[in-house]
Amino acid sequence: MTTGNHLADVAALFDGSRLALGRKLAGLRKNALAGAIELTPAAISFYESGTKRPSAATVAKLALVLGVEPAFFLPDGVPDSTASAHFRSLRSTTQLARDQAEAYVRVVAEVHRALERHVDFPPVHVPALPVPPDCADDSPERAAAALRAAWAVPTGPVAHTIRLAENNGVLVVFTPPQSASVDAYSVARPDRPLILLNPAKDDYYRQRFDVAHELGHLVMHGDEEPGNNIIENQANRFAAEFLMPAEQISPRLPARADWALLAKLKETWGVSLQALLYRSRQLGIMRDVTYRNAMATISTRGWRRREPGEVVAVEQPSMLPRAVGLVSPQALAEQSRLPAHLLSVITSRTPVD
Repeated sequence: MTTGNHLADVAALFDGSRLALGRKLAGLRKNALAGAIELTPAAISFYESGTKRPSAATVAKLALVLGVEPAFFLPDGVPDSTASAHFRSLRSTTQLARDQAEAYVRVVAEVHRALERHVDFPPVHVPALPVPPDCADDSPERAAAALRAAWAVPTGPVAHTIRLAENNGVLVVFTPPQSASVDAYSVARPDRPLILLNPAKDDYYRQRFDVAHELGHLVMHGDEEPGNNIIENQANRFAAEFLMPAEQISPRLPARADWALLAKLKETWGVSLQALLYRSRQLGIMRDVTYRNAMATISTRGWRRREPGEVVAVEQPSMLPRAVGLVSPQALAEQSRLPAHLLSVITSRTPVD
């Protein structure tokens, strides 16, 4: 139970940026939060900017509405990274959803910092291979080949994309269920890069492509503005080469829609039928008209949403789940100052409903 003295202490030290973080994490606009605690949006703006501090009673209301402990609003003394999140399409991602997603990135980083006091994480080994948007050559493919070489990926399919990324210091987590409208995204934080996966995309093959796509952003686009269609296309090209190197896959790809062969390639290489068809056309093996007809067949058969074949469980993160098992849950909650349900989402191996 929170005492009046504690609430008064929090009010005296109240950090407005923490209120903004909690509000965005809850997916609330200022007017919605103001209405919930029966104050004006201007009051919320004053609190967040530090112009005014809330009373102890208001701190209690804010904590209740946002689902956090009052201590959440205390300053942490750690400046947040300025790295921007790479979203698939800024036009289809609302500002509210982007704010919520970026707030989630910050609390994931806080959990990582808390765990880092007790656990040794793999060193970050993500080479920077910048590819500018105006690049018209095969730089994305060369960047993918360079990453496979740097990470000593054997010839053939990538066995486990998430484990490979984590072994090289990339933190991979699922986002909360309320963020399911936002596709996978990544953030090139200087201390530890992050890949955040959509919990609703329960598809082994597409998730693997998502991970490879986000690795492309981390490698090629650390300083680029996110959301540009050109760099999204570069990340797709990177992912295709990373998962299906042209030199290795070309002899195996069919020039026609041989569904039996494509199904075998899908299982072997861990990529979707649609990715294989696109790769075959991209490499000049399949003609455009053949590709279009094959994609029409996929649409007609309802395979765009769920392709045929064995349902394989999605790959699971293990870096944070393993680390959290070595730390007292109470100590982690106190150090991160996050509610238990949010900690469980961040440190889970599987999407949380």
